[in-house]
Amino acid sequence: MSLPDVTIQPFDGPSVCLFCASSDGADPAYLQSARDFGAAAAAAGWRLVYGGGGVGLMGASARAAHEAGGRVIGIMPAFLRSRERLFDDVETIVVTSMHERKQLMYDQSDAFVVAPGGIGTLEEIVELLSWKRLDLHHKPVVFLNINGFWNGFFELIRHSVAEGMTPASFLQAWTVADTVEDAMAQLAASGDAPQVRHDLR
Repeated sequence: MSLPDVTIQPFDGPSVCLFCASSDGADPAYLQSARDFGAAAAAAGWRLVYGGGGVGLMGASARAAHEAGGRVIGIMPAFLRSRERLFDDVETIVVTSMHERKQLMYDQSDAFVVAPGGIGTLEEIVELLSWKRLDLHHKPVVFLNINGFWNGFFELIRHSVAEGMTPASFLQAWTVADTVEDAMAQLAASGDAPQVRHDLR
């Protein structure tokens, strides 16, 4: 996919993309974990790459990272500007489509964290994992599994493996963290993780 020319401020450190909800969610722990992750990423020197919105878990994480002195870049398609309300206090790139948004988020990130979210978050992570299934990338993916939020998704993938639709090695395509502290520890150790091929056809 060819992307429009954009100007992005240089950054020498690592960047982590956070996929998460643009809503607050029913459990207050989801929103708090987003705040905690943003602050922790900033403290550890990671630039936060996120969907650009100022609402929900997205906005909470970006604000916390920004308030902690971290670098933040938001990427949002133009048609969502009124729905997800840009967080203008940080660097923000406006693109024309969801496809451009996801591609630029991927290109700007060294690792990915998946916090609780809805169908949009699910669509983003399924595409990212499908690329990993095809060995198109080996970037680390960490699910922030607050209160077991992602357990049903993991069960679906295990079912796909059991039915012979997905190779068992694919279960190694991500790691799971129950807390923000664990997620940060996994990000710190991600450079030492072995690369596993999943497409052996």
